[in-house]
Amino acid sequence: METPQGIVVEHKPQSHRFEIKENGLLAVLEYQLAEGRIIFTHTLVPDALGGRGLGSLLVRAGLDYARACSLKVVSHCWFVDGYIQKHPEYQDLVK
Repeated sequence: METPQGIVVEHKPQSHRFEIKENGLLAVLEYQLAEGRIIFTHTLVPDALGGRGLGSLLVRAGLDYARACSLKVVSHCWFVDGYIQKHPEYQDLVK
């Protein structure tokens, strides 16, 4: 998925994560799959990439994937929790 800003969010199902590569650095949203659920476990954006909204782009991609695949969302990540609280259009995904 490419954003309007030209940032590419890649889904790497074999690694169970979504990622953005910028300037040789990697930002990731990690997850696990289990019985109709996607469990978001960790979001990591290196300090050098901070403040650009990359974490939000990763979470949005993950949540859009969950919706497209009819998966319920379980979050074990404070960043994902905060994103869902600020974006009520995703709250129906939360198990």
